[in-house]
Amino acid sequence: MSKYPIEERNPGERQLTVRVLAMPADTNPSGHIFGGWLMSQVDIAGSLIAMQVADARVVTVAVHDFQFEKPVHVGDLVSCYAEVERKGNTSIRVKVEVYAERDRDPHTVGRVAVASITYVGLDEDSRPKILKK
Repeated sequence: MSKYPIEERNPGERQLTVRVLAMPADTNPSGHIFGGWLMSQVDIAGSLIAMQVADARVVTVAVHDFQFEKPVHVGDLVSCYAEVERKGNTSIRVKVEVYAERDRDPHTVGRVAVASITYVGLDEDSRPKILKK
């Protein structure tokens, strides 16, 4: 048995998919983290769930909603939680909620963004893959 067991999860179930520390190189001139940096973390987080469900590689086809609720600061520990909102024939819509922990204090955790993104699973020829029901 592994020293660090992997939790058993159903594909698409809400889970922590990305956890990253916001660094000075990721800031805008006002000292906050660039929105584009956060969007890329969210896209990665959503794609990990989509890949589990599609059992294939995926591409982002639409960002339906992306709301920045609070700024992210240098040093914040950013955690992205993703879950499937809807599954179609070839596409998977994923909701991603983003939380930030400030100053390594678990009492400061708050939601900073939420997004809804659609991914399409691809087959070996880079064509949309029909997903299992």
